[in-house]
Amino acid sequence: MPDNNLQKRSLRSIIALPGLALIIIPAVILWWSQSFQPGWGLPLWGVVLVSLLGLALVGIGLTLLIATIRLFVGVGEGTLAPWDAPKNLVVAGPYRYVRNPMHSGVFITLYGEGLLTGSGPILIFATAAFVFHWFYIPLMEERWLTEKFGEQYLTYKRNVPAWIPRLTPWQDTED
Repeated sequence: MPDNNLQKRSLRSIIALPGLALIIIPAVILWWSQSFQPGWGLPLWGVVLVSLLGLALVGIGLTLLIATIRLFVGVGEGTLAPWDAPKNLVVAGPYRYVRNPMHSGVFITLYGEGLLTGSGPILIFATAAFVFHWFYIPLMEERWLTEKFGEQYLTYKRNVPAWIPRLTPWQDTED
């Protein structure tokens, strides 16, 4: 069980990072763009369909995000914040299928929020964030992980795709 200090640090990083990306920035986008149009002006069946899809995406994204944050605290003994990163390489749970499930959880949630609010600007923000991370992760994060965890990370990287999940969970046979 993680110590109380680690739990407090993790909560602060959750408020600072996903809280900013999933609550503050979308709220500012909605306010600034005045693009709040639930249902997108569709007929009732379309409103229901878009709303259900948006809710499903938010649910899936948040579930993935929560699961990965718990793994960072429990297995990794750190937080999602780069300044308080996990001490151990996390290759459990969703990380056995895909290398970036935490980021994916954020993007999936943002797309769901965009659909629910009827906001094209939020969908554009979600896409821009995804494209940015598509380049940032290999250039910065993967370099840092290689420096920190060495061959352990390189073996993981060779076996687990970055964005499209494997069909079966990866098992590190070297452990």
